Amino acid sequence: MSSDASGILRGSSSSYPGRNAYAELLRDTRGLRREQQQAREAWFARLAADKKEETLFELEILLKGVACFANPRNHPGAGRRQTIVSHDFHEHLQHARDGMARVVQLTRSMLGDRDRAFVFQRYLETVLPEDTARTRLLHATMAQESPESSLFVLRHGFTNLIEVAGGLLRLPRVNFRLFYAHLATAMREIAQSAFFNPLHALEFRPEFDRIASTQVLELIHRVPGEQAHRLVALTFLALFRMLRYLRLLDVIALDHADRHVAGRAYLVLAVLRSDARALSNYLRRRAGALLADSFERDLLRVPASDVVARHDELAAEGHRLLSTKAALTGLAANLRLEMRRAFEHDLPTADALVGEPELRMRLRAVAHGLRPALQNAILFLGRSLGAKLEEGRVFDDHAARRATSDRLRRDVWMFAQIARAFASKARSTGPAPDRWTGIASFAFVREFLSYFRAMGYPLLRVGDYPRVDVFIAAMTALEESDLLDPQRLDAAIHECEAFYEFLMKLFEQISKREDLAGVPFDRKGAARALRLYLGERT
Repeated sequence: MSSDASGILRGSSSSYPGRNAYAELLRDTRGLRREQQQAREAWFARLAADKKEETLFELEILLKGVACFANPRNHPGAGRRQTIVSHDFHEHLQHARDGMARVVQLTRSMLGDRDRAFVFQRYLETVLPEDTARTRLLHATMAQESPESSLFVLRHGFTNLIEVAGGLLRLPRVNFRLFYAHLATAMREIAQSAFFNPLHALEFRPEFDRIASTQVLELIHRVPGEQAHRLVALTFLALFRMLRYLRLLDVIALDHADRHVAGRAYLVLAVLRSDARALSNYLRRRAGALLADSFERDLLRVPASDVVARHDELAAEGHRLLSTKAALTGLAANLRLEMRRAFEHDLPTADALVGEPELRMRLRAVAHGLRPALQNAILFLGRSLGAKLEEGRVFDDHAARRATSDRLRRDVWMFAQIARAFASKARSTGPAPDRWTGIASFAFVREFLSYFRAMGYPLLRVGDYPRVDVFIAAMTALEESDLLDPQRLDAAIHECEAFYEFLMKLFEQISKREDLAGVPFDRKGAARALRLYLGERT
């Protein structure tokens, strides 16, 4: 499955006032025709199943999870010393089979009484003596003219896939080619589904992706510029979708009636990592170019006679887009870090053979750790766009304020240490005696600038730092210099020392918040996270 989100943001090169990118993303990213959308909406409206929204969501995430789990990059683990060719994928196939069994269970619950027709058809397939009769029966049941018939086809295909997986699991060893071939066959079944094909990267559905917060919806609608508007809408939708993945993980971890929890969990985790990587890569690689192209088109529409009169307005718009780009790329870097920590350090590998109680505990711990990171990303993006989002009005989680405050306190402490270390090293380095020494010694400055873009910039906005413009100007001056210019470096040192003092005061203020009463600061955990972060950047 492609993790490229480029198709999502393709649009007309012209700007249309009042265009609703949020609604377009909900409606168009699945690629259904209008009549298919209407048929699916009508089917969903009359569906009488209990918790039908949760059932449909889990079904589609597990279908997508089969495709994502076929890619070892989406598996937990810190990277194997073994090559893929030499690794045994027996346990991975077992998890995939258990996930497929859950897909069948969910399709049966949504088919209701019609599921009995499937059992009868399976019986006929085994007793019809003539091949022509079996072929006619197969063609009759492969038609997908309605969501019910599409579910029926999925039920049929996955039942056969489970049978095949059972045979493969009796082999002493399952190599990667065999593992992938089986899951690729499942992917073809999903891709051919007329109404239930969620294999596109960063795709959304109106049944369960509508953002409930009026604050966020109003903010998305107010973002000017076609590409900025669509980028912000995509980012908010993707972050809220990932929060829903975490809620599903919690449900799976607490479902003690399911004795094969690993199958469902690893498929959902694979989708989470795939979507996070798709969003992070897209923002990091394409946000700047898209915003620049959008600004260029708007600028070229301004008559030459109006350029002087509108100079200040256009300059302000350019600075606003630069701020939006910095916010999106910083968010991408933080998202990449959080997923790396969770998947490479907090989760057991798919073949770790951990006990069921421990797996449930670690799934809940990962969800508990990632949730405030995603919530803070949403709050930070809102603040960067000029809106102070309130946790209680944005999230339906009553513990959100405490969790986001605790994570913000940790991030403030972490970047304060980075800023202090940079200032100390810069003071001890001094001016370079010659050009070549200057080039070598400039490496630590480049490293600090990368830390600032990923961690420091969000804190400037979230903490309402009063010297934000001066600080950014000092960092920009360093970035534009090829060598260690003493004056620019001195300015950066001064600003970092001032920012360090501000962050430590902010750390104390956050620690005194009412929602953190009785919650001590985990300094050791913050130090571990900082070491992981520094390792990620190197």
